[in-house]
Order: sequence, then structure tokens, then C-alpha cells
Amino acid sequence: MQQTNSAASGGLFERVFKLREHGTDVRTELIAGATTFLTMVYIIFVNPQILSAAGMDTQAVFVVTCLIAAIGSIGMGLVANLPIALAPAMGLNAFFAFVVVGGQHLSWQVGMGAIFWGAVGFFLLTILRVRYWLIANIPFALRAGIGAGIGLMIALMGLHNAGIVVASPATMVTVGNLTSLPCVLGTLGFFIIAILAARGIHASVLISILVTTTLGLLFGDVKFHGVASLPPAIGDVFGQLAIKDSFSLGMGAVIFSFMLVSLFDSSGTLIGVAGKAGLADERGRFPRMKQALLVDSTASVLGAFMGTSAISTYIESSAGVSVGGRTGLTAVAVGVLFLLAIFFSPLAAMVPAYAAAGALIFVGVLMTAELKRINWDDMTESVPAFITAVMMPFCFSITEGIAGGFIAYCVMKAGTGRWREIRLPVLVVAVLFLIKFIMDGGH
Repeated sequence: MQQTNSAASGGLFERVFKLREHGTDVRTELIAGATTFLTMVYIIFVNPQILSAAGMDTQAVFVVTCLIAAIGSIGMGLVANLPIALAPAMGLNAFFAFVVVGGQHLSWQVGMGAIFWGAVGFFLLTILRVRYWLIANIPFALRAGIGAGIGLMIALMGLHNAGIVVASPATMVTVGNLTSLPCVLGTLGFFIIAILAARGIHASVLISILVTTTLGLLFGDVKFHGVASLPPAIGDVFGQLAIKDSFSLGMGAVIFSFMLVSLFDSSGTLIGVAGKAGLADERGRFPRMKQALLVDSTASVLGAFMGTSAISTYIESSAGVSVGGRTGLTAVAVGVLFLLAIFFSPLAAMVPAYAAAGALIFVGVLMTAELKRINWDDMTESVPAFITAVMMPFCFSITEGIAGGFIAYCVMKAGTGRWREIRLPVLVVAVLFLIKFIMDGGH
């Protein structure tokens, strides 16, 4: 009877996921799913920590993070049959909590409304099939500058959460108390991640969070809340976004920033992971691309309504691909594991801010890597990329970095007589930002 059930199960998976066609089997796909899950499960600890800075309920955000990651991943597996998992995007969650809500002194409900409208715009770009046209027409220098700038800003927040960098009225920022427990454990967490990643250990972030949290517990800085429990209620965040109040001209730049960053982040990850799996051609196209784009853009809208920051495909999916994952069964396995994780909310409640700081700093390392591909000898490319990257952490605003980069690109190309290289989308965005600055009195 057991063999019959196993055969029936294998037959079902074969019919749904076409395992033999992709040169894989159920066991390989499930191992790949577990591998991907272990490399990205850190998000269920980090996302609540970051969004709590905006005033959101940590436990509710934990459950919503697990739910939307499960829904997005399972949707990607069943609809697009790709081994790609989804979850709330690192970077955009920090932008929401520290810049939009904290920096502009908005309620988290209004900020979440801006994420919702950005996700709707992202969805419309997908439906209208202009998503890749936009990506193809925005120069690599600006794309690399945006990614690096976000990475630097995330790293700055990680350094701040660990107490390594603190505010100073004399020098704006300065070094903190390097002997404090948060600083020591935050620094330790970062080097654990960096060393393990360099040695090819995929679960480096999760291991770092577990080690630093355990040490915090031993030193009496962390309280033990138990291991498992029934899921906390999510009513405090689910559907609580201010859709009407956030849809205004004043929020236009924020909405645009969410949409643009989601566009680059998710699309780039989809192409990268599909390429690693041997599914993409030289132009980045891969089977069931339309379905994949529809799933990730729909998940973004749903995630904002549920009460979490923008959803994106995860580059950590490449870890599962590297051990043989080739079909949507890998993504479905990831989704099921996220559903099971909902019952371990007490563990998430134990994680201190400095335990997640190392992950934030390491994300900065990864996101600045693209700068090496910029042609630094061409000032019309390097200057806009540099301005984009440095404006984000120095102004503590993704929006200002994007604006500065797009405007600088047009100025440099036009000023050197190469105005024909200015593509229409870049020019339109630059002009819109100039209008915004004029209307906002230069801010």
C-alpha cells in the first residue's frame, strides 16, 4: 500500500511539474526546497524587526511574512513551474520603516498604502507588457548605482542597529561604543555570515542569527519566550493600510521609488536564477516568463494589503538550484516550510536587533558588487552611478538617490554632446523629478 501511494504521489508530481522533462525527481526537488528555505528563512526574523521600527506589531508581521512567502512561493511553483521562491524584499522593508515612516514622520498605515500603490503600478507594468521594455531602456550604470545605493543604506542601518555607527552633532556620524554587547555581537554576526558565505555555506545568515541570539540569551540580554505556539493574530496589520490617504501627489515620489526598485530587484532576480537553472537564453528570456511575472507582481499587491513590505523573488533560490532544483516543486516545498514556520513565533520574538544587523551589513556587501561592472573611465556613466549610490545613504533616501542619478545622467550626456544616448524613459523620469523638486521647494 505504501509503494502504491508513493507511486501515485510521484505520478501526480510528474503530471504537475514535468519532473522527467527537467531531468529531476521528487527527492532532489524537496532537498532543493529545503536548501532554499534554510538560506532565506532569516527573513521571518529580520522583517518583523525592521517593520517594528515603523510601529508595526512584531508578532503579527512575523505571521504575515510567513504567509505571503508561502503564498508567493507556492504560486510561483504551481503557476510558473519555476524553482524560485518569494518573500518580503530586503531593502524595501528598511526603506519603508526608516525612510518613509521614520524620516518623513508618516504613519505606517500611510507608508504601507504607498507600498500598495507602488505594487499596483508594478502589476500594471507587468500586465501591459512594458516591464522589460523599461528595464532594457534604463542604462546599466543607473541600475548598478541604484542597487549599490540601496546596499549602502541597508549597511548603514545595520551598523547603526549594532551600535557601531551613532549620531554625532560635531561630525554627523561617529563610531559607537565598540565594547558594548550589541556592537560585539553585531560585529561577530557579520563576520560569521561573511566567513561562512566565503566557504560556500548557504545557511550563513540563519546560523549567524542563531549564534548571536543564543549568546545574547547567555549574557542575559535576550529573554526566552518558548519554541512553539499557536500563530498570533494578524488583525493589527492585515488590511490596515491607508489606501486613500497615501494616494496623493505628495506621495508620488515614494510610490514611484517602490515601483522602480521592485521592478529592478524582482526582474533581475528572476533572470539570474532562471539562468543559473539553465532555463534562460542569452537575452534573459525563459519558459513561462509571463506567468512568473504575473505571480511576483500579484504577490506584491497582496503582500502590501496583508501588512508587509514589497514582495520579491529571492536570489537565495539559486542555492536550491545549485543542488538540483529545476521545477516548481522546489518552490512549493519552500512555501510549505514557511507555513510550518508560523508555529514558531516565540523564537522570532527572541531575536534582538543586533542579531539581524550582520545580515543587513552583508546585504550591503552583496548589493555593491555590481559597481565593478561600471565603466569608470567614461564619466557620463560613472558620475551618474556614483551620485545615485552615495546620495541614498548620505541623504538617507532611495528616492533622492534615484532622482540625482537620473538627472545627472541627462546632464552628463547632454553636456558632453552625447544627448542622443539619453533614452526616453530616463529623460521622462529626470524631468518628473525636476518638477517634483520645483513643486516641493527644492526638497
